[in-house]
Amino acid sequence: MCTVEKRGNLFFLNLTGDDDHRLSPAVISSLLSSLSQIKSQATRGSALITTADGSKFFSNGFDLAWAQSAGSPSAAIDRLKDMVAALKPVIAALISLPMPTIACLPGHAAAGGFLLALSHDYIVMRKDRGVLYMSEVDLGLRLPDYFAAVLRAKIGSAAVRREVALIGRKIGGEEAVRMGIAESAHDSKESAAEAAVRLGEQLAKRKWNGEVFAEIRKSMFPELLGVLGIAAKEIPPNL
Repeated sequence: MCTVEKRGNLFFLNLTGDDDHRLSPAVISSLLSSLSQIKSQATRGSALITTADGSKFFSNGFDLAWAQSAGSPSAAIDRLKDMVAALKPVIAALISLPMPTIACLPGHAAAGGFLLALSHDYIVMRKDRGVLYMSEVDLGLRLPDYFAAVLRAKIGSAAVRREVALIGRKIGGEEAVRMGIAESAHDSKESAAEAAVRLGEQLAKRKWNGEVFAEIRKSMFPELLGVLGIAAKEIPPNL
């Protein structure tokens, strides 16, 4: 599940529970509700840091064990499709959120967990532990359309996208920085968290108009907006 805490201008969205932080229907619903709460409380100069309890995973993706417990292969596929559909509004909410967003990874981010991190404006990682891993090619699962759209929007290099999606390469913190996926990589969970807070505070100090910030972000990813079903908004200029 998730908790939300506000410290000054920073919102902290924390994945709680077991160390895998699998994206079950309950967790996805909690994420969407938390993002709605954060949006409703946003003020000029807000910023979001999303992280997770523990030190093994940020999120290990969809709850495949729950899907497989359905009793038959067809029922398992239906459950997986339901989770894929349920996560899409979470990604849309992040892309539309009226503030800068930072994913602070205490450990691995795999599959849907990687996508969740990538949907933030910045990713802060550890050097000593934790990888980014889009596991679908190894699991024999197709990539949902909005997964592919996020990868195209957020990873500028076609060569890097090939490594991520077609090879399923496990990418550590320093390599993620070199590839342009992560903003920074740090020596420990604690130092990554401190860096995320510093970055959040620097961004919050700019006191940007959140609605304008969100619309500029959206304008950078027109194809992604179409796939997610997000509409751009007209905001009168403040001249």
